[in-house]
Amino acid sequence: MSDRAHETYDVVGIGFGPSNLSLAIALEEHRAKSPENEISSLFLERQSSFGWHRNMLLPSATMQISFLKDLVTFRNPTSSFSFIAYLHASGRLPQFVNNQDFFPTRQEFHQYLEWAQSRVADRIAYNSEVTSVRLPPGGVAEASDRLRLEVADATGRTSRVVEARNVVISTGLVPNMPEGAERDDRVWHSSEFLAKYRRTDPGELRRVAVVGAGQSAAEITRFLYDELPHAEVSAIIPSYGYSVADDTPFANQIFDPGAVDDYYFGTEQTREAFWRYHRNTNYSVVDDDVIRDLYRRSYDEEVRSVRRLQFLNLTRVTGVKRVGEETRVSLQVGPDAEVRELDFDVLVCATGYNTMQPTGLLGELDRHCLRDEAGRYRVERDYRIVTAPEMPCGIYVQGGTEHTHGLTSSLLSNIAVRSGEIADSLVARCAGRNAEHAVLAEVGGDIR
Repeated sequence: MSDRAHETYDVVGIGFGPSNLSLAIALEEHRAKSPENEISSLFLERQSSFGWHRNMLLPSATMQISFLKDLVTFRNPTSSFSFIAYLHASGRLPQFVNNQDFFPTRQEFHQYLEWAQSRVADRIAYNSEVTSVRLPPGGVAEASDRLRLEVADATGRTSRVVEARNVVISTGLVPNMPEGAERDDRVWHSSEFLAKYRRTDPGELRRVAVVGAGQSAAEITRFLYDELPHAEVSAIIPSYGYSVADDTPFANQIFDPGAVDDYYFGTEQTREAFWRYHRNTNYSVVDDDVIRDLYRRSYDEEVRSVRRLQFLNLTRVTGVKRVGEETRVSLQVGPDAEVRELDFDVLVCATGYNTMQPTGLLGELDRHCLRDEAGRYRVERDYRIVTAPEMPCGIYVQGGTEHTHGLTSSLLSNIAVRSGEIADSLVARCAGRNAEHAVLAEVGGDIR
């Protein structure tokens, strides 16, 4: 995509993972249906190419949601961007059906995402990191109907200026590390796992540890155990073993599109009940088959009088430091137990993520964004941050809205419907703006 000074779009997406990819498709389908009301759009992504959790594309790891919860189907079952359409285009639809499985591998789903993004590639600019979102120079909120985005290229140099009447921020989650742990070549977060592993000589890994109690932690533990038959693998788990994810039919209703309304418009008691009863559908839980795989390996070691796979239950990391070529990890069992230290060649922290916070990106604009009593952004039902009356531009977020929209705020389960609601809101806002300008033009008023 060629650089042009001061490009102006109806909407600019900041970040291009699955969420904004789904939005790009929704806008593309709107354009195809109503070409006379096209919404001009651009999506900016700092990575050099599309990628979604690349470093967790472990062999045989499967999706935790049905293939029907793809980018589009729950919004438009006839879409040509569906996973079924991808399988047909790839010539694998009969084979997939014969497999009789609702859950494709993560690698295959990633291939689907890459296929979908290639079809809207003319609206994406990679190697483009948005460094600031602000009002145009000399502008004040009530006198401007657009925002100015400064965009840096791969070298970090500001190479482009883009103006947008609306922005949709979807910059992803932020890796969370245990207390006292800093990432280096021997201390990894799960978000960088495969890249770091492939740069390491497996023969040098004799003692490895994985911290965490969720799906990623269990999958990495299984992977290292299978890939390193000479190594001791320790799973450091704050709970008493892994807890199974509740994916039974009634529990899964928490991910239905209608559950967002129940949460958003519910009372505080209703919202609190959502989290109390249904955290085990997604947070710090593991699929049953992965748990059984690991237990089977552990039991087989018992039979063979081998001890290579160890589970350090009820244990938390209290510190990490480098000692020569090894990483020394301080561990505590329970709140009052004495801290002990163990040395590992590599420590993998599958300790989750912190929610997206656009505050730094918004800079001075943040003062126009309203917050609740707890200091969190107030968010409209259409995922638009509530702004002061003098701010006419729309600032939407895909992520960071668990407090307003519930469990599915940043999950794939509701991605198609969520992006469709944002697209509908953008279409309505642009239509309203055009109508207002048409009236102003008719009476001879100024048009910004």
